[in-house]
Amino acid sequence: QVQLVESGGGLVQAGGSLRLSCAASGRTFSTYRMGWFRQAPGKEREFVAAIRSSGGSTYYADSVKGRFTISRDNAKNTVYLQMNNLKPEDTAAYYCAADRTAWAVLSAQSNWAYWGQGTQVTVSS
Repeated sequence: QVQLVESGGGLVQAGGSLRLSCAASGRTFSTYRMGWFRQAPGKEREFVAAIRSSGGSTYYADSVKGRFTISRDNAKNTVYLQMNNLKPEDTAAYYCAADRTAWAVLSAQSNWAYWGQGTQVTVSS
């Protein structure tokens, strides 16, 4: 019921910044909680950040706290992930996710109904 398309990935040097965007279809974007996950080769997909539909609450994995910021613009049907002070270990495919249900255990992939195709982020040392 919602389509998600990520953009903004690329190659950046360690210490640099990138801003990822996730554009959503539909007229009910403002009712969905949104999140970001990432997956590196040979590793499980891991939770990065999430934001409530209102934008009033945000949650982050310990590995990105203080460096990444999730935000949303409901008027543009878009969620963002601002990534600062990037490290080589941040290299991964980043995926946007959405769900309309009450949130619990946001780090669990099974609690997110909709997913984008991903955008690659590569951080060089």
